[in-house]
Amino acid sequence: MNANDRTPADLLRSALAADPARPLVTYYDDATGERVELSVATFANWVAKTANLLQGELSAEPGDRLALLLPAHWQTAVWLLACSSVGVVADVGGDPAAADLVVSGPDTLDAARACSGERVALALRPLGGRFPEPPAGFADYAVEVPSQGDRFAPYAPVDPDEPALAVGGLELTGADLVERARADAAELGLAPGSRLLSDRPYGTWDGLSAGLYAPLAAGGSVVLCRHLDRLGEGGLEKRIESERVTATAR
Repeated sequence: MNANDRTPADLLRSALAADPARPLVTYYDDATGERVELSVATFANWVAKTANLLQGELSAEPGDRLALLLPAHWQTAVWLLACSSVGVVADVGGDPAAADLVVSGPDTLDAARACSGERVALALRPLGGRFPEPPAGFADYAVEVPSQGDRFAPYAPVDPDEPALAVGGLELTGADLVERARADAAELGLAPGSRLLSDRPYGTWDGLSAGLYAPLAAGGSVVLCRHLDRLGEGGLEKRIESERVTATAR
C-alpha cells in the first residue's frame, strides 16, 4: 500500500489502483444463509455512491457527526468508508440526539428518531434489498443510493488530522486510524493477499479493525461473519478452507 495514505479513503484508493478485481469484503450471515462477496472495485463503487448521497442529498459536510447504528455488515463497511471520503465523523453506536445525521438498521429506528437531522434507514436484507414499507421519517438507503454517481469528489479536501471515527469512547483522526490499522495488521500477521476471518462486532475498535481497516491497510481482505454460532459442527473449518482464510480474529 502507499506509504502516503493517511485516511481510510486513501487506503481504498490505493487498493483500487493496485488490484480492483481482487476480493475485499466477503460477508456471511449464518442466521439467513446470506453470502455477499465484493471486489475492491465493487466495494469502491458502493462507497462512491454512498458518499455522493451523503454529500449531495443529505448535505453533510466535513466535521459533521453521523451516528452509525448498524451491526457488523458489508453495508456498514461501505458507510464507514463513505464517511471518510466526505470528512464526516462516523460515530459507531453514537447518540443520535447529539449527531447531525443518523444511519440506522431496522432494529434501532426508535432510538434513531432522536436525531433532529437527516435520517437514513437500512433494511439489511439479502442483496441490499429495500424495506417492504419505508419507515416514517427515514430515507430508505436501498431506494436512494442506486441513482447516485459512480465517482465521488469531495467539495473540500479531507484533512487527515481531523476526527474521523468515534467508537467505544475512542476518537481517532484519519491519520491515527490508518496508523493503528497498519499496526494491527502487522500484529495479526496480515500481508498483501491475506484473508482474515472475523466475527467480532463493530462496536469496538478491535472489531472495526479486524472487520475492515486492518485487512484494507495490509492489502488483504476480510471474511466478515455474523451469527457464526449458527454454523453446524465442522462448519467453521469448512469455511476457513473454502474461503482460503489465512488468519482469524474471534
